[in-house]
Amino acid sequence: MLSARWRLAIISLPVLFYMVIFLLPLFVTAQESLRTFVPGRVGATADAPFTWDNYRQIFEPAYLIYLWQTLRLSFLAAFGTVALSYPVAHHLARRQPDIVRKMAIAGLVLLLFLSGLAKIYALMIALGPIGFGRQLAFLVNAPMSSREMAELLVMLGLFSFAFPVSCLMLVASIQDINPRYLEAAMSLGANATSAHLKVVLPLCLPGVLSAFLVVFTLGLSAFIIPLLLGRGKVTFVTTLIYNRFSNMGNFPSGAALSIAMLVISLVIVFLIGFVARRLASRAFAVEQGR
Repeated sequence: MLSARWRLAIISLPVLFYMVIFLLPLFVTAQESLRTFVPGRVGATADAPFTWDNYRQIFEPAYLIYLWQTLRLSFLAAFGTVALSYPVAHHLARRQPDIVRKMAIAGLVLLLFLSGLAKIYALMIALGPIGFGRQLAFLVNAPMSSREMAELLVMLGLFSFAFPVSCLMLVASIQDINPRYLEAAMSLGANATSAHLKVVLPLCLPGVLSAFLVVFTLGLSAFIIPLLLGRGKVTFVTTLIYNRFSNMGNFPSGAALSIAMLVISLVIVFLIGFVARRLASRAFAVEQGR
């Protein structure tokens, strides 16, 4: 048995290492976001005066449009991903552990390790003119070069990356629910659909919202997907951050955008988490009352 001192040392070393490699760069980024930028330079000087102008520009109409586009497409992609992955996850969670279930789980895990660039370029080919892009454009009644088509391609790209993550998270959540709850509801006269919507889904709602949060934050932080699949018509805030740092050398502006997106993401996660806890407690109280 290790002594309490050794256990504390083993725990604190990774925590300190994480604080150094995450919190210290974050502090430097926050400090850089308050510096005055002089055009023609790369970054701000160490003695540059502090200013709030880098944050004020975020509230300009052009930046708000990019922010709304990022939030809207990430939300729609996350909602669609969770909605489509839930039936698959429920089937895998309730299926007996046979070879088909094992291969399906292994396939989902394998999708997580595929090269991101390979998947994106495969989507570009499949959804392009030489693939079935024209049929998809005809189906949604939009030209291939339209903004609507570019937004659809970005959401499909986000879906392709987030689907295995959502499925695996939902499988773990649904497995924790006793299947006899569904059987009891059906024995009392409810059909399969009604019993599932009124009993199973409320019980696994925290897991569903957790999967939504993870997928939504993955969409907010996506960079390669909107850059390549957006075809210059869809611009995420991550693309703006990249342009500020790499193309313009305006480190203070890029740092301000990074900090702003971090704060917005944390606020959204907190609000959805709060709603998830309220809904979960209400559903549990209703079930207990019955």
